[in-house]
Amino acid sequence: MPTLSAINLPDSVITDVVLLAIGLYALYLGAEWLVNSAAKISLKFGISPLAVGLTVVAFGTSAPELFVSLNFNAKGQPDMSLGNVVGSNICNIGLVLGISAFIASLAVKRSLLVRDMSVLVGASALFVFFLRDKQFSQVEGIIMFVLVLAYTIFRLSTSKSEAPSEEVGSKEDAMKASVFALAGMVLAGLVVLYIGSVALETGGVSLAERFNVPGGIIALTVIAFSTSVPELATSIVACIKKEGDFITGNIIGSCLFNLLCVIGVTAMVKPVVVENIEYLDLFVMLAFTLVLVPIMGSRSLISRWEGTTLLIGYVCYCVYLWYARIGVAVA
Repeated sequence: MPTLSAINLPDSVITDVVLLAIGLYALYLGAEWLVNSAAKISLKFGISPLAVGLTVVAFGTSAPELFVSLNFNAKGQPDMSLGNVVGSNICNIGLVLGISAFIASLAVKRSLLVRDMSVLVGASALFVFFLRDKQFSQVEGIIMFVLVLAYTIFRLSTSKSEAPSEEVGSKEDAMKASVFALAGMVLAGLVVLYIGSVALETGGVSLAERFNVPGGIIALTVIAFSTSVPELATSIVACIKKEGDFITGNIIGSCLFNLLCVIGVTAMVKPVVVENIEYLDLFVMLAFTLVLVPIMGSRSLISRWEGTTLLIGYVCYCVYLWYARIGVAVA
C-alpha cells in the first residue's frame, strides 16, 4: 500500500488534509458506481441482492484490507496485518452497520441470520483458534482460503432460491444494460474505491504519526477505518437508494472475507507470526459479532436505537484505545 514517502509528497499537514478530502470523495464516487452496477447485475442474472452483497460487493470493498495486510506482512509487520483485520471487523459492525441502521432501520432476512451469521460466528471462532500459537501458518491460510471460496460458490449457487428484493430498482433498466458495461462499472468502482482508500490511509497515517501514535493503534484505528470506509461509503449510498440487502450483506460478507480471505491469502504468501497480541481487541471483535445474533433475531430488524447502541460501543472502544494505550504511549 503506498505511503506518503513512497509517493514523494510535500511533508505538510495541508497535504494530509487534502489527501483525506480526495480520498473521501473518491470513496463516495466509487461506492456509487459499485452499488448501481451490482444492483443491476443482481436483477439481470436473477441473483438476490443479499447474495451479491455477501460476495461480489463484500469482496470488492474488502480489497483494501487485503492489499494493506499483504504489504504489512511482507515488510515484517505482522502485528499491523492482524490489527488491520481485527480493527476493520470492529469498525464494520460498530461504525458502518451502526451508522447505516441509524440512518434507516434495516430489515434482516431469516436466511442471513440462520446461514450467513452462523458462518461468520464459526469463522470468528476459527480465526481465534488458529491464533492460539500466535501465528497463522501457510497450511492454516490455505484452509481459510478454501473455506471462503466454498462459501462464495455455495452462496451464489443458492441465491436464486431467495425472494428478490423490491428495493433494487427497475428490472427493465437492468435488462437493457450491457453485461460488459456493468462489469466495467463494477471494476471502475473498485479501482476508485482503492484509490480513495490509499489517499485516505496515506493522509490519516501521516497525521497520526505526527502525534506519535503507536503503529499497533494506527492499524486498529486509522488504517482499519480507512480500509473500512469503502464499506461505509457503499452502505450510505445503499441507504440513500433504499437497497437494504446490500448493506447487511456487505457488512457480514466483508467481515467473513477479512477473517478468511485477507488473513488466509496473507498467510499463504508468508506465515503471519504475531509477537504481541492484545487479546482484549480479539474479545471486542468477538463481542460485536456475537451481539449481532440477538439484534438481528429481534423482530428480524436492526432498529435505529440498536444501530445507535452499536455506534456508541464503537466510540467507547476508540476512547478506550486513546486513553488506555495511546495516552500511555505518548506520555
